[in-house]
Amino acid sequence: MKVTIVGAGNVGATCADVISYRGIASEVVLLDIKEGFAEGKAMDIMQCATTTGFNTRVSGVTNDYAKTANSDVVVITSGIPRKPGMTREELIGINAGIVKSVAENVLQHSPNTIIVVVSNPMDTMTYLTLKATGLPKNRIIGMGGALDSSRFKYYLSKALDKPSNDVQGMVIGGHGDTTMIPLTRLASYNGSPVSNFLSQDVLDKVAADTMVGGATLTGLLGTSAWYAPGASVAYLVDSILNDQKKMIACSVLLEGEYGQEDICMGVPCIIGKNGLEEIVDIKLDEKEKALFAKSADAVRAMNGDLKSVLA
Repeated sequence: MKVTIVGAGNVGATCADVISYRGIASEVVLLDIKEGFAEGKAMDIMQCATTTGFNTRVSGVTNDYAKTANSDVVVITSGIPRKPGMTREELIGINAGIVKSVAENVLQHSPNTIIVVVSNPMDTMTYLTLKATGLPKNRIIGMGGALDSSRFKYYLSKALDKPSNDVQGMVIGGHGDTTMIPLTRLASYNGSPVSNFLSQDVLDKVAADTMVGGATLTGLLGTSAWYAPGASVAYLVDSILNDQKKMIACSVLLEGEYGQEDICMGVPCIIGKNGLEEIVDIKLDEKEKALFAKSADAVRAMNGDLKSVLA
């Protein structure tokens, strides 16, 4: 199985690294526009093969999409971060142009691929990719919910003082500091609701910490995080390539689900060999429904800035 990762920065390279040492794919191609950058990252990863014991073949290329041919999954991490003085509209305009071009190029060589969008603003870039390519909705998946849910479970485990792997929880809604919805009501510790162990005040703090999880790391690191984002992408790719049918919160096109139409947002999805295989209808309470609708309004407002790109 072959995976192409477009963008060999920290997130893309970490994704390639995790896919390799976990043996998720037999071949990974890293592609970047910066001369020699992807080649160097790929070489560095391959020099870990004998010490970590993996057999995945990792290669790097500079803007040569022919080398990505016949990829089963393509991950798009391309784009620029928001710079001081840059408006949201400017950022969306630049990244939309980049993501649209990347999607068109990869499809020339891998017409049957499943595309995983990581570029920010992720929900809007997922929607753009869907509309620009005309692909069926099952083949365009935005990765944000897997990362947000991982951070949610981390904060829950800290509050419980229990292992993260014993905690279940999910974050839905938009992939943003003010739009994501950590579902504290449904979170559990080994099958028991976390509300049996944590007060509402603590759960509210867990949710708040989750929502600013990315910003917290940016403040500490001076740049965006990459280990958890890269690993979260690899987790999603694993479920696709190995047809694992995992339930993962992903940004996908909604056509009436959760009361929304013509928008890509994070919802519980069954992910398998066909990409999106099912949108799971979990029963939200009235407060959660209201939060989801508010999140959708914010995402839809950002999508409005795509008009010139999609025209």
